[in-house]
Amino acid sequence: MGTSEPNTTGPRWWTVRPAQNLKPATYRCPLCDRHLPALSEHMLIEPEGSPAGRRHAHTTCVARARKAERLPSRDEWRATQPRRRGLLARLLRGEKRTAPDALKSRLVGGPWRRRGA
Repeated sequence: MGTSEPNTTGPRWWTVRPAQNLKPATYRCPLCDRHLPALSEHMLIEPEGSPAGRRHAHTTCVARARKAERLPSRDEWRATQPRRRGLLARLLRGEKRTAPDALKSRLVGGPWRRRGA
């Protein structure tokens, strides 16, 4: 059974979508800590990989947090990550492509190799 390290820095991205509750439930906005009126239009925010961590928030609070870059989307987060060069770029620069060990063992004794050479 594999264990993963706990995420102590918080989520890297957030899923944000509109929500409208059809039942008269009351929520507290996690961004401003004020009351969220029942049956009002609002947003549902969910941290990366934690459906249980989803929260209801005011639309204006979410817009303000997104503008301040405190609630990045997955696409925004991915745009900040380093990218691996494409195959053509690696070939043109002479970079060697690494293959998994299982593939390497097949390549060494491949069918195109003449036996006894």
